[in-house]
Amino acid sequence: MTVRLLDLNADLGEGEGTDQALLDVVTSCNVACGGHAGDRHSMRKTVLAAAERAVAVGAHPAYPDREGFGRRSGFLPPAALSEPLTRQIEVFAGVAAEAGVPVRHVKPHGALYNDAARDRDVADAVCAPIASIDRSLLLVGPPGSALEDAAAALGIGFVREGFVDRAYTREGRLVPRNQSGAVLTGQAAVIAQALSIACESSVHDVAGAKIALEADTLCIHGDTPGAVILARAVREALLEAGVRLQAFRRRGDPS
Repeated sequence: MTVRLLDLNADLGEGEGTDQALLDVVTSCNVACGGHAGDRHSMRKTVLAAAERAVAVGAHPAYPDREGFGRRSGFLPPAALSEPLTRQIEVFAGVAAEAGVPVRHVKPHGALYNDAARDRDVADAVCAPIASIDRSLLLVGPPGSALEDAAAALGIGFVREGFVDRAYTREGRLVPRNQSGAVLTGQAAVIAQALSIACESSVHDVAGAKIALEADTLCIHGDTPGAVILARAVREALLEAGVRLQAFRRRGDPS
């Protein structure tokens, strides 16, 4: 019998106050590195807390839009993204190195994540700093997206992500947060979506249709109402379903 291996991640260092509790649940985390939230102090605090729990860490860069929390689409054109994204990733990598903690991955935040999923120019602008800084870093993003294609073109390892607390469109993209029902907060619905993605490689869209969704990692947002309770319930449900939770690995990492 093949055991399903899956990572469980959360976006942290954003000032939500749930970080410590979520780090007891997840296997990897994405740490805000100054674009939409976070500073050196919060990065170091989160990285050290993650290391204490053997939780893998990654950079969570964003449009440099703290006022809009990185959730305003097209905040910068692709040609202007290289410098702020490079700076965010390098600052985070430096903080992690000072703490003696390896950085495993990069996951874009918010509007940058969604823009890069559908726009190849944005996706290329996200991938270019990773390729120039450290090609062994993995990139986390939606399956079947422009971001996955851009990563493949540069030889960057890609981790396919599904969300347990966000609704999906018919096209397999996230429903925009400004639309009703975009965020799932009911425990039963969140658990059902987690199990569907983990065990059936599928998810139901907002109209109830079943669509394919292959994922290597599942995300729960720290700012979703009841995030800690939901994360614990998801972890328990996955384990009961026979899923083994384990952080994804970079090329060359020891098994």
